Amino acid sequence: MADILGNALLDYFNGLYTEDIITESTISEADEMPLPYLFRAYNDMPAIEQKALQLAKGNVLDVGCGAGGHSLYLQNVKKLSVTAIDISKGAVDVCKQRGVKNVQQKKLFEIKEKYDTILLLMNGIGLCGKLERINLFLQHLKNLLTPNGQILVDSSDISYMFDKDEEGGFWVNPNEYYGEVEFTMSYKGQTSTNFDWLYLDYNTLQNACHANGLHCELSAEGEHYDFLARLTLPQ
Repeated sequence: MADILGNALLDYFNGLYTEDIITESTISEADEMPLPYLFRAYNDMPAIEQKALQLAKGNVLDVGCGAGGHSLYLQNVKKLSVTAIDISKGAVDVCKQRGVKNVQQKKLFEIKEKYDTILLLMNGIGLCGKLERINLFLQHLKNLLTPNGQILVDSSDISYMFDKDEEGGFWVNPNEYYGEVEFTMSYKGQTSTNFDWLYLDYNTLQNACHANGLHCELSAEGEHYDFLARLTLPQ
């Protein structure tokens, strides 16, 4: 499969920026993902991401590290030990060239070591794909935590994207969770295969955590129905 994200990140990093990634999904028409935004510094990050980086401690796993902005801040400013992972070879190459000390091309389910902080930012819960996989996803993350460890994950309640009736309700397919979205990404004439992406409302995440033996607390709320949650093991 074409490394759409990686190719775009490499182009931007190497001064070959001429266009942005185009995303399309089952809930929205074509939209641009601006490449400069993927290289933002701490001061340009949303408050939710800044809060997550403030909360990060100890040995950190940065899942889906992209261009490495979060890892670089934690490594260089907070002086934390960071392992950054991404399935994109191009993203990993960019992270290495930007100075991320420990970055690996790996899937989350290939990770076995334990960490004090696991970061899943930029709707990191999306990696779960579908709600039916949430138990497997949370159990794996739980197994990667040290006893006092934490998972910092953000997501959005996308119910606002659906038409509401007079009572404020909205119609969705009763056979699937409304936060399950299918995406494609396109860049310079190449298009990815379809991939599943999950947006979770906070109550659904909280219930899933409770069912899987994790404590879930709301750490921050954003301006666009987004939130940051902190998941921990019961003490």
